[in-house]
Amino acid sequence: MKKWLIPVIVIIVIVFGVYNWVKGFNNEAVVLQEDAKTTWSNVESAYQRRNDLIGNLVKTVQGAADFEKETLTQVIEARSKATSTTINAGDLTPENMAQFQQAQAGLTGALSKLLVSVERYPELKANANFLELQSQLEGTENRINIARDKFNNGVNNYNKHIKTFPNSFLAGILDFDEMARYKANAGSENAPDVNFDFKK
Repeated sequence: MKKWLIPVIVIIVIVFGVYNWVKGFNNEAVVLQEDAKTTWSNVESAYQRRNDLIGNLVKTVQGAADFEKETLTQVIEARSKATSTTINAGDLTPENMAQFQQAQAGLTGALSKLLVSVERYPELKANANFLELQSQLEGTENRINIARDKFNNGVNNYNKHIKTFPNSFLAGILDFDEMARYKANAGSENAPDVNFDFKK
């Protein structure tokens, strides 16, 4: 065997090894990133379902005599802001996430106020359509929580993949950036518990 073949074979083996490493990292990062983006779409879908239900809830409440117009106006305006604040799955920056969360939190607060106000309207508390919408809202809130947890889990898997060494070296070269997680709003741990059960 000729001596010059040995370094050539070594170089080929090294190049092949580096190629497989880069290829493996890139493909795994793409899969994890796309999975996380898909779970974000599910988060937005769950919030959209809530927005649709709130729209129907507002229509039902509007039929009640002398219901607080200011409360309804706040819900309508907060819903409008929440539905207009969306994030492209490819642009999940911390700033965009914070803006989205703020809009959703505003709607949550307005909805809570509306549901507390309903206590003073026996005809609404006995309205079958209203009770059905409340039940669907409860289920949707659970879906939102599950979707957010799945999104954060997907983001966590992706971030760990691109931030662990030596993957972090390739992440910078191949332009894989860290994704933002969905964080709880400040003070949400102290948020008042709104009772959805008016079937008394």
